[in-house]
Amino acid sequence: MSAARYSVVVPTVGRQTLPRVLRPLLDAPPEAAPEEIVVADDRPLTETGPLPGTDHARVRVLRTGGGGPASARQAGWHSCRSEWIAFLDDDVAPPDDWPERLCADLASMSPEAGASQGRVTVPRPEGRGPTDAERATLALEGAPWITADMAYRRSALEAVGGFDTRFPRAYREDTDLALRVMDAGYTLVGGERECVHPLRGGGRWSSLPAQRGNADNALMDRLHGRHWRDRVGEGPGGLRGHVVTTAALAAAAGAALTGHWRTAAALGALWAARTAAFAGRRVTGGPATAAEVTDMVVTSALIPPLACWQRLRGEIRHAGARPATGVRAILFDRDGTLVEDVPYNGDPDKVRPTPTAARALALARRAGLAVGVVSNQSGIARGLLTHDQVEAVNRRVDELLGPFDVWRMCPHGEEDGCRCRKPEPGMVHSAAAELGLFASQCALVGDIGSDVDAARAAGARGVLVPTAATLEAESRVAPETAPDLEAAVLRLLGGGAP
Repeated sequence: MSAARYSVVVPTVGRQTLPRVLRPLLDAPPEAAPEEIVVADDRPLTETGPLPGTDHARVRVLRTGGGGPASARQAGWHSCRSEWIAFLDDDVAPPDDWPERLCADLASMSPEAGASQGRVTVPRPEGRGPTDAERATLALEGAPWITADMAYRRSALEAVGGFDTRFPRAYREDTDLALRVMDAGYTLVGGERECVHPLRGGGRWSSLPAQRGNADNALMDRLHGRHWRDRVGEGPGGLRGHVVTTAALAAAAGAALTGHWRTAAALGALWAARTAAFAGRRVTGGPATAAEVTDMVVTSALIPPLACWQRLRGEIRHAGARPATGVRAILFDRDGTLVEDVPYNGDPDKVRPTPTAARALALARRAGLAVGVVSNQSGIARGLLTHDQVEAVNRRVDELLGPFDVWRMCPHGEEDGCRCRKPEPGMVHSAAAELGLFASQCALVGDIGSDVDAARAAGARGVLVPTAATLEAESRVAPETAPDLEAAVLRLLGGGAP
């Protein structure tokens, strides 16, 4: 049996641990080496410094602009063509034989298996108990389906649309994806490979910003129902207790303000007792240093109201949340895709929509997706067309198939060396920015290889709709193809992937 074809995606914000993750991948023997190694650089686009360990010909860096780990992983798998996409966090330490062990795990997978999870181990501190922050890292050992080391079948990602980029922080986006993949009929399997995750402290007050995860839990409830924790073997969490503690504090304050001192004292005592018990549970088993005990006392008083506030924010923000489609915008090539290809057309009367263009656009709009056009128009640079002629044709396309939410047109020729002409990613990034999105939240549908390559370079999802102008080699290497535009949109909406 031949080895499974796989690529590796490593999202990063520039950590110095990145070279340690990449080394086993670069040193792997040919029969176990990944087809592609993609580092999704999720630093803000204004940060242009080099990434440690990426100055290697086999490493491709993809700028994703700071959308968070879900957006970075989404862009990463969009840009890969392999049958399997393995995700590794940038701070894990895979052993030297990790690629061989991954291949063995994938070779044992049944056709209905959609993912393989590696085992994650976290070293214990020596000579002392773990701090409260360190216990959060130790919990990764038993967390199901985390993408610190997780390989997904690409067809499973396509079927469910991949990661939901509404999750801005790490952790819940993993659980959400796993549940949707299982709902699509795939099984998730534990593998035999292993990675070491370093023991992170996270800082003295890290438990306070961690409460933002309560907003993500609100989204999980909306998408998967109140009992999603049971499906992943997770405990009920502490929100109910935090609600009781916060309510006692608020009621005590209200009673005091209205002069009901005995009631205020009783409720204040209840709050103090619950807070002390919470702090005691967090101190137990830890290093019991003065700094740790102080932190636990202070944060135990602050966490309950903060957790309730974050949960309320999440409930309001995600009140109308619906299951994600995977992309929030579809960008279309113009000539040969939306309209019949007339070489260097400057005549609006020659504009003819392709057979399923109107139905495809209607499907996308009904699903709530933005739609746009990204088009190379090198006839301007060659002197065969004027800007006015191209704009006149664009207006006719808009009359027949619009309105479109965004238009982008590149007037340059191949020799101009611009960053907007497909297969460069410039128009995709620019169109996404105008829509208020990251490229990872977009798809690009076109009829030739440069369309798919532009999507790949930007981290957008690319779908090829072959025509007479499409080369056989372009169809063969395209990560996704569809017979027509309507089928392409259905595929992107999760209803057309085979």
